[in-house]
Amino acid sequence: VGSSTMPHKVNPIDFENAEGNLGLATNLLQHFIIKLPISRLQRDLSDSTVKRNFGVAFGYSELAYDSLLVGLKKLQPNHEYLAAELEAHWEVVTEGYQVLLRATGDTQGYQKLQQLVQGKIVTKALLHSWVKNLTVTSDLKTQLLALTPQNYIGLATQIAHRTYQTIIQYLAAARSLESSYAKSKSRS
Repeated sequence: VGSSTMPHKVNPIDFENAEGNLGLATNLLQHFIIKLPISRLQRDLSDSTVKRNFGVAFGYSELAYDSLLVGLKKLQPNHEYLAAELEAHWEVVTEGYQVLLRATGDTQGYQKLQQLVQGKIVTKALLHSWVKNLTVTSDLKTQLLALTPQNYIGLATQIAHRTYQTIIQYLAAARSLESSYAKSKSRS
């Protein structure tokens, strides 16, 4: 029985299209990488056949990224579920804890936290009790106690922004190459 018999299901068609198009693009690009550097030291017309398909690979890539962006715009987060998940996973702030400890000169911050949390369910109570018993400045304790799964995001924002910008730049480059190729073909 397919998903078409399940009226409650929302098919991730944009992501499925992106996956298919990225698969085709990847396979073409891998073929180019394998095929083109090899010289047979003789007349070889197969290179020109392969090169004529650069646009196809970039086209599949562009379709994939466009589909991804369309799919991402359709997503709606379940804020209540996400909030509950964050509250249940205090281990995410241990990275912030050890970074703050190291920034203040504690070279063993990572090891101390590893000993405290490894193999355990990490809770607010566990971490706050540990912080209160640390021999650090009161300012550092205040900083550590202020970290929560809801407000500690590390470098996630910068990484997501950089990834988005890379995709946009890739699409712009692909469109530019496609345009240049089309112009060169119209001249010949």
